[in-house]
Amino acid sequence: MYLAHLAAIIAVLSTAVIYGTDVFCAVVQRPALAGIDDAALTAVMGNVHRFGDQRLPLPGILGIISAAAASVLAALAGAPIASATAGAALALLVVWLLLYLRISAPINRTLTAAADNHETPANARALQRDWDRIIVPRAILQGLAIAALCVSLVS
Repeated sequence: MYLAHLAAIIAVLSTAVIYGTDVFCAVVQRPALAGIDDAALTAVMGNVHRFGDQRLPLPGILGIISAAAASVLAALAGAPIASATAGAALALLVVWLLLYLRISAPINRTLTAAADNHETPANARALQRDWDRIIVPRAILQGLAIAALCVSLVS
């Protein structure tokens, strides 16, 4: 069970990086961007997405892999509740990943390319609205995954 707990701890810490980022974006970034013009929005968010998309995959992937490992290792250790809750965390993280890949990532690429080319897309505000629309659900999924992983640690 030690290895299952270790995997769950790694998953909690890794997932917490993404969770914190998503909560910050929902609570601080979203309202802050509402008051700037489209050119500034494009420049700022294009650069934010560049660095986020370069630096955040590692903790995101590590969180998913560690949640899967925690689920499997807990099952092998005969801890069905810990296995199920880590498995639930894994499912939540996969849903988060699908939202990111289908909605957020294409917007990120568009805004990053526009910032690189010093352009302001005519639909910059609409792109940001679409991105903002799923940041709260993304944060909720991450928070629930962390909660499930924590339950797996005490099961």
